[in-house]
Amino acid sequence: MEVVHKIGRRKTAVARVYLSEGKGNITINKRDLKDYFTTATLQYKVKQPFALTGNEDAYDVKVNVYGGGITGQAEAVRLALSRAMCEINEENRTVLKPEGLLTRDPRMVERKKFGQKKARKKFQFSKR
Repeated sequence: MEVVHKIGRRKTAVARVYLSEGKGNITINKRDLKDYFTTATLQYKVKQPFALTGNEDAYDVKVNVYGGGITGQAEAVRLALSRAMCEINEENRTVLKPEGLLTRDPRMVERKKFGQKKARKKFQFSKR
C-alpha cells in the first residue's frame, strides 16, 4: 500500500494527513500524539475514525497541522483521517457518515463590524 494523503479543515486549522501501513504510531508536527494533544478528549477525537472502523493499530499516521486552536486542529485531523479511511476502504464510509465524521463543519468566526465593539456586541450607550 502506498501513502494516502488527505486534507482536513476546521475553522482556520488545516491538517495534512499521510497514512501508511504500520503499527499505529501517530505523529503530529514531529511530536507524539500524547505530547501534542495532551487532553484525553482531543486524543479520543483524533483516534475516533480508527475506533469506529476497527483499525486502531493497523496504520501509521504522519500529520502536519497549522492554524486555529487545539480543538480546531484535532477536529481537522479527524476529518482528514476519516477521508483517508474512506479512500482505503469504501465500506468505511457507511460507518463514518452517520457519525458525521465526513462532514466539514462550515462554522467560521463572524467578522467585526465598524462602529461596534465586536461582531455583535455594541459600544455602551449612556444617556446624559
